[in-house]
This record gives sequence, C-alpha cells and structure tokens, in this order.
Amino acid sequence: MVFLTPLFLLGLFAALIPIAIHIIRKEKPPKLMFSTIRFLKKTAKKLVLFQQIQQWLLLLLRAAVIALLVVAFARPLFNLSVARLLDADPQSSVILLDMSMSMRYGDSFANAKEAVLDLLDNMTAGDEVALIGFSDSADLVRELNTDLGSLRTLVNGLDQAGYGATSYLPNLRLADQLLETSRYENRAVYLISDFQEIGMDNSDESWKLAPGVRFTGIDVGEQESSNLALTDVRSPEQLLEEAAEQVILVRIRSTGTVFLQQGEVTLTVDGEIVDRKPVDLTDRSEEVVTFTTSFVTEGTHVGEVRISGDEFSVDNAFYFTVDVLPKIRVLLVNGEASDNWFDDEGHWFGLAVSSAAQSPFVLQTIAPADVSAAALNQSDVVVLLNVGGLINAQAQALTDYVTAGGSVLFAPADKVDPAEFNQQFAAITPANLQRPDVLSRDDYLVIADFDSRHPILRPLSSDWVARFQGHWSIVPAAEAEILMQFDNSEAALVERTVGAGKSMLFASSMDLEWNNLPLQGLFLPFVHETLRHLVQPEYKQRAYQVGDSFSLDPTGTATSMEARDAAGVPIVFNNDGFVIKAASPGMITATADGLNTLYAVNILPSESNFTRAAVATLYDQIINPDTNPVQSSAVRTAQLIEELEQPQRLWWWLLSLVMLLVVAEVLVANRTYR
Repeated sequence: MVFLTPLFLLGLFAALIPIAIHIIRKEKPPKLMFSTIRFLKKTAKKLVLFQQIQQWLLLLLRAAVIALLVVAFARPLFNLSVARLLDADPQSSVILLDMSMSMRYGDSFANAKEAVLDLLDNMTAGDEVALIGFSDSADLVRELNTDLGSLRTLVNGLDQAGYGATSYLPNLRLADQLLETSRYENRAVYLISDFQEIGMDNSDESWKLAPGVRFTGIDVGEQESSNLALTDVRSPEQLLEEAAEQVILVRIRSTGTVFLQQGEVTLTVDGEIVDRKPVDLTDRSEEVVTFTTSFVTEGTHVGEVRISGDEFSVDNAFYFTVDVLPKIRVLLVNGEASDNWFDDEGHWFGLAVSSAAQSPFVLQTIAPADVSAAALNQSDVVVLLNVGGLINAQAQALTDYVTAGGSVLFAPADKVDPAEFNQQFAAITPANLQRPDVLSRDDYLVIADFDSRHPILRPLSSDWVARFQGHWSIVPAAEAEILMQFDNSEAALVERTVGAGKSMLFASSMDLEWNNLPLQGLFLPFVHETLRHLVQPEYKQRAYQVGDSFSLDPTGTATSMEARDAAGVPIVFNNDGFVIKAASPGMITATADGLNTLYAVNILPSESNFTRAAVATLYDQIINPDTNPVQSSAVRTAQLIEELEQPQRLWWWLLSLVMLLVVAEVLVANRTYR
C-alpha cells in the first residue's frame, strides 16, 4: 500500500486526543461518610464491569474515527509503488545555461545556477539531462546522462560567466541535435538566460525545434540596469619616430534601463596616466572624448582607456598597442644623374620617397662609383636605378649585403648591360635580363595582371593606367615569384628571397624615359609599399575581440612559443600554429623564438547593451507548429494519480466506515453515560 498524500498521516497523532481526554476525565470515586448503609441499594459487580467495557469501546471508537479520517485523506492505494507514479513519464532534457558577458551583471549568473539546480531537483531517477553552457558558441557541453549528481557538482563548480557574446540560435540547434539521440519521447529544452535582445539578431526564422520538443525559457536577468560602456576607441597602430602628436578618440555610451549622466574617462600609456576627462551625458546618450598624446620612443607602447562612474566594471576598459618604428634608411644608387631634373634618373623616385613632411624614409643618394660595403650596411634597403658598370667587388658587396638580410630593388634601363648584370648579380637577382624592348611612339604596354593578395599590391587600386613604351624582357629565376605582368604576358615585377634578405626587379625604369608611371597617382603608394615590404615584415593584426581565434606567431615560422593571458596564466597550445581563442579582455604576452609580442583583447561592445526581449518572442520563433501543448509535470502526475485511483477509491469506503463508527459512537456514548 502507498499513500498519494502521505503528509496527512501526521494527523494520526490526533488519535491520541481521545486517549488523553479519557485519562484526564478519569475520576476517583469520592469517599463519603455514612452512619449506616442500610438504606443504600446494592449494585452488581457485572454492571460495573460492563460500564468499564463500554468506556473502553467508546475510547476505541473515537480514536478509530480520527485514524480512519486521516488515512482517508492520505488516499491509500494497493499494489502500486511511488516510483511508478513519479517515473511513469521520464523525459530527456537539455539545459542551456547562458554564460555570456551580460550574465555578469548583478546576480544574474548566481540566479541562473540556482535555476539549473532547481530544475535538477524536480527531475527524478531515470530522467536523462544534458547541459550546454554557451555564449556565441558552446563553451561547456555535457551530453545526455542520467547522473544528475555529477551534473549538480558541475554547476556548483561554475564560478562566473565568461566574456563572450550572446547567440541563441546556434546553441538551440545543438540542443535539438542532442535530443535526436535521446531515449525518451518526452523531450524538452530549458533556456536559462537574461534574454538579451542582441542574442536574437541574425536568427534564421525558418528554423524550428523538432516536432514534439518542448521549450521553456527561464528569465534570470535583472529588471533594472545601468552602465557606462566604451563602445569604440580609435588609436594609431603604427607610427614613425618623430611623429606628430596623436589623437585618440573614445566613444562612451550610457546603456541599461537607468540612465547615468556623469562619469570620468582616463587614458593610460605604459602604466602612466596621461590625462583624465569628465563625461557629461546630461542631454545625450553618448559622448566622444578626445585625447592627445605623443609616442616618442621606438618600440611597442601599451595603452588603456578606462571609464568610471558605474557599478559594472567588466566593460570599463579598452586596451590597445602602438608600435613606433624607426624610419627606413633608403640608399638610392642613381645610375643616370643629371643637373636637369627631367633627365635625372632618381628625380621622380626621390620625390616619392622624401617629399612628404612626415616621410617614413630617410633617403641618401650616391653614384654607382660610391657603392661600398660600409654604405650598404648603413641602409635598410638599396635601390639601383639604371645602374650598370659596377666592379666585381661592389657587386660582391651587394650580394653579401642581401644574403645577410638586406634588401635591394633593381630598376634597370638603357645603361645596363644584360650579360654583365646577369653575371654580377646571378646569386641575388630575381630574373635574368634578356634584351630591352622599346616600342614606337604610338605603341605601348600596360599592366594586365597582378597578385592582388601580395602585401605590396593589396592596398592599391586595380586601375593601372600607366603606359610602358620600354621594358626589359626577363626570365624569372626558378625560385622567384611573379607579382605583375604586362599585357604581352611578360613579367613586369618579380620578387625573390635570398638567404635572410629579399630582392625585387622592376622590368622598366622609374623615370619618364620608358613609361609615364611617375605621373600616375599609384606611383607614390607603389614606391612606399614596395620599400616597406622589402624592409619591414607585413603588419600582423594585434588587436582582437573576445571570441576571435588567431595565431600568436607573428611570422608564421616560429618553432617555440611561450605566452600568458591577461591574468598571467600560461597558455597551453593544442595545435602547431599556436592558435588561441581569446576568452577574456586584457593584454596577452607572447614570446616566439625570442621575439616578444603583445596582443590586445577587448570585449564586444554589443554585450554592454542590456536591452532585453520577452521570452515569448523567442518561444514563438523557434517552437514547431506541429508540437502539441504539453502539460506540466505536476498536471500530468495529477492526471495519472486520478487514473490509477479511479478503480479502487478506497478512501470512499473508509469515509463510509467512519460514518458507521460515528453512529456507533453516539449509541455507545448514550448508553454509557445515561
């Protein structure tokens, strides 16, 4: 026998009340003094014994009435077990726990953990449950399992939410996929979140949960919120020595349901406070604050912008780096110098390199006769414009310079002897010269094809309108890379890696003798990008957002790597490319083959927007129209109890017996105390 409402059995203690009353009301017969007992009527002993039996019977009747009433209200059933009632409809469930940055606000994450534990407490042995902790993707996945105890331990061990963005649909898809392998037809998805509105963006309205899968949203977000957020910071990434004062723009916005009007923003560079400025949002929701500062010394500088004035500090900081680079020392060897600027081979190239007030280059021009190892070693890149007739010692010095890590740009023209050039620079030239090809006045070539992915050509326009009436027919070296081609399919620009250095060859002149390239708008950026590429490694992005995956290897060739995250914890790599996924804001320090590099990681501004959406909005979007409404577990259990109880209604018979006992109690009581 089992009882459907066993708590009523506590009422059995009420059966002691008649016993207590019987004991209390039991009186000892009083002693009376009589002068004589002649006139007293004698009572038979049998009558006294019968009255005692009646009193005990009356006591039992009253106790039985109370006991039977209690048992009737407890609703007994025969030949059933409690497990059959509670586990009659086991379910497969997936709990989605929002672990995005917005869940760090207030007590949202603590409330979310409590909600998960409450769900687990309402589940029974036999139910299988999966847990997905998510932000923009699944950060924690525990597949369907009946071990609810270990799941509770896992949830209790979660310290805090992460810093990722909110995205509901990909994780709902994952939950739906997990339920495809469930063992029970009763399937449900529980989403515990603050229901940040931004998490519903870019949702596929055509996607629905599988038919029959129930969805329950549990909102644990704070009803009121206030926040000052750094939504954007604009700062330089690379500068040159002696660069002018730099402007840093900071955009601050008040978000949340409670508007904040005042705050303060601070700029720090290399750990020292540069400036503080107040923020006044009295009549607007956002403000742009301008800082000015200088980055003087060569190297990497670490900057931080921080806002104060609210209680949510998670999104109050923005990190960035600024690299101050030395100017590139360019050694120009002018093979056809002239007092007439129009005829001077290096005139147009010199204008492109050093005419700007803040030129990134330091230009030194020498004659071919002045080429020496000392002059070469004092430069970062050497440019040979129409240079012919170098002696072998000079050619060998240039070869040694490039092999040791230097760079050279060849731009041969009519002064160059091809046989001599090929013989002297065979070890470093990216192509052998064959013959000059000078077209008639009305004929010309154009650039027909180029590698738009190459660092030199990537930032340049695809509209190359320069006309080439003269060029060298060349044969690129086997290890050389062709970057540009004329419309006759001959190579125009080739590159070669030599030892630790680089060499490039442009198959025409850099003045107006063979082409009109110097008169084109692309000439200056083409010269600048070429020189930068020959000297400086391609700039690698060093500013990322939480959730981005990137490599800490700046060159792509590192063999050893040591790195620490923003909290100073060593990073363990599970791949050969030293790729990580940014998980928290701050500065990551990495040492690749002895080269130190800093990477800035910032939170996503969208997560600072606490605008919320109704649970019903998401429900209507994802619930399958073929899913019939499913009653709650309590309702289903009540219906099952009613079905099981219907054929036996034992408590009806108990109440009927109580009525008979009450009648018997009245009769016995009247006969006992008459």
